[in-house]
Amino acid sequence: MKRSANPAPCAPGSHGPPAYCDSLRSASSSRTLQLILGPLSNEPPTGKAHLKQCEQMTLTRRQKRLCRREPGLAETLRESVRLSLLECRYQFRNERWNCSLDGRGSLLKRAFKETAFLLAVSSAALTHALAKACSSGRMERCTCDDSPGIQHREAWQWGVCGDNLKYSTKFLKKFLGQKKVSKDLRAQVDAHNINVGIRAVKSGLKTTCKCHGVSGSCAVRTCWKQLSPFHDTGRLLKYRYDTAVRVLSVTNAATGETELAGPRRHGQSLRTTDLVYLEDSPSFCRPSRYSPGTGGRSCAKDTSCQSLCCGRGYNTAMRLTSLSCHCQVRWCCHVECQTCVREEEVYTCKNA
Repeated sequence: MKRSANPAPCAPGSHGPPAYCDSLRSASSSRTLQLILGPLSNEPPTGKAHLKQCEQMTLTRRQKRLCRREPGLAETLRESVRLSLLECRYQFRNERWNCSLDGRGSLLKRAFKETAFLLAVSSAALTHALAKACSSGRMERCTCDDSPGIQHREAWQWGVCGDNLKYSTKFLKKFLGQKKVSKDLRAQVDAHNINVGIRAVKSGLKTTCKCHGVSGSCAVRTCWKQLSPFHDTGRLLKYRYDTAVRVLSVTNAATGETELAGPRRHGQSLRTTDLVYLEDSPSFCRPSRYSPGTGGRSCAKDTSCQSLCCGRGYNTAMRLTSLSCHCQVRWCCHVECQTCVREEEVYTCKNA
């Protein structure tokens, strides 16, 4: 079966949103990210190199054992970390908490809304990365999704390798060790938010088809399952964060089991797609164990400075930027541009 070769969201020839792609390129070039992930190769490491990567990761003993057994998994795990970190930074670029790595360990020990988002985007990124790794042949123990359950396939030809979401979801739950529902409230909240991330990826799975035939007819259609760009998943999870529900533990009168419950909104009970949390978040205005604060952060004068700077005000400075201008197309396929220098105001939050 033919492997799919879809461009990355911000690769040449793709259609990623310009602002989003600029954000990813900026974050990708950061020294912090490179120190965490190291170089990401196109080919998965094998043999001793693969085993070494598994040992270097912060995994449990059981997870390291699974990693060693699955060639290609180490690189997929690193790709999922990259995806989740860059998407988180993009979605929170204008928020007081901007997904900084500083304080993340302390943050994950609490049950804030931000913790809920981190768990959801991490599980979503791993689900997405595993499915893509299967379809591209970078993992040995899984293959394409051939969609055998699709109805009305008579004129369809499954000739392109689809993203194997079924395998990735099953493997993720095994990797995370999800078993019976725990009676511990925090464990229930974490498990719920992890599943919200998985569901967000599932909601973006689409059937993509391409027609084949004489003179543009559609005698045969080649179809495959394809995941939405991860940016779409991140945007959905940011909406879930904005509408997250504070919950508590209640006992089901019928079963005697403890379960999560939140305030009823518009007559609806807690949904499986809601992100949930247990405690109110700090302001993130000043440096703390959870974040470096907002001092020195760039902001937009008319939209974000007032909120982002927490009432401390902001500094204004002038900056020179270079950009292409006066572009002309030369026969046949060459574009010539001049370089113009523009002076613009930039705003940064005051520290005190």
